[in-house]
Amino acid sequence: MTDFLVIGECVADIVRTPGQPDVPHPGGSPANVAYGLARLGRDTALLTQLGADPMGALIAAHLRSAGVTLLAEGRPDVRTPTAVVTIGPDGGATYSFDIAWTLGPVEPLPTAPPHVHLGSIAAVTAPGAASALAVVEGLRPEASVSYDPNIRAALLGDRAEVVRQVERCVALSDLVKASDEDLAWLYPGDSHQAVAARWLALGAAAVLVTLGGDGAVGWTGTARAAVPGVPTTVVDTVGAGDSFMSAVLDALADRELLGRAARPALAALDAAVLAAVLGQAAAAAAITVSRAGANPPDRAELRAGQEPGQEPGRQPAQEP
Repeated sequence: MTDFLVIGECVADIVRTPGQPDVPHPGGSPANVAYGLARLGRDTALLTQLGADPMGALIAAHLRSAGVTLLAEGRPDVRTPTAVVTIGPDGGATYSFDIAWTLGPVEPLPTAPPHVHLGSIAAVTAPGAASALAVVEGLRPEASVSYDPNIRAALLGDRAEVVRQVERCVALSDLVKASDEDLAWLYPGDSHQAVAARWLALGAAAVLVTLGGDGAVGWTGTARAAVPGVPTTVVDTVGAGDSFMSAVLDALADRELLGRAARPALAALDAAVLAAVLGQAAAAAAITVSRAGANPPDRAELRAGQEPGQEPGRQPAQEP
């Protein structure tokens, strides 16, 4: 049975670095999460839409190479979304998009996966968001749910309406992960702790906030934990948050903290376990930023990256 169902868009990231040729990379936040989970050995399916075009073929081959099962692809009536990702001198990424999300009604799945992840553009962009949310609502009685708003302001409209849509997704979710940049756009001037309290009150069991190079912080109703950033050499930051999300889900699955029956345990997560989960996810993100594109670690790389004194993204020296 599938361990994870991820719902959301695929995007071809056309990475543009000054002085170098453009390089297309398979991307899209939910697709990156699915790929990251599969790289960590999790049986993962992705409900998405891809065009019958070269970029769609590129993305489909990439996802399948990690073992992701695609539940929608190759439609002649849609165009595979693209994003031009411009890499700055510090490795930071800025985006310009050519994206439409038109997912139609979805046939009921034969069995509910233990966990469903929803994210990004697919959760708030009409008309496809209605279909995506309908799937989540239908599966939630039997599955735990995670959500990452992954705000892309250039694609969004009125802030108040977006906040309403995001909070609807939060209310459907057991685990919510957001970046500090997401929160700054959604709730200008509010502290991370205040937003976490708001989302916990809406029904989330745990809220995690990534802080870029400064690490991450998380809350449940009874605990708080923070971890520092993991030192690494930054090539670019594409896919770092998605790698973090995949590693969080993997760590929680290892501890049997996902699935409908685990909801009370997830809500009661203590600070020590929360810190361990955040630390594993921060290590995964550090490996991802140490190489080009959304290229998350497999399990061996993640294990090596967590070893004391081992710089993420670099394999340990082999014995002679």
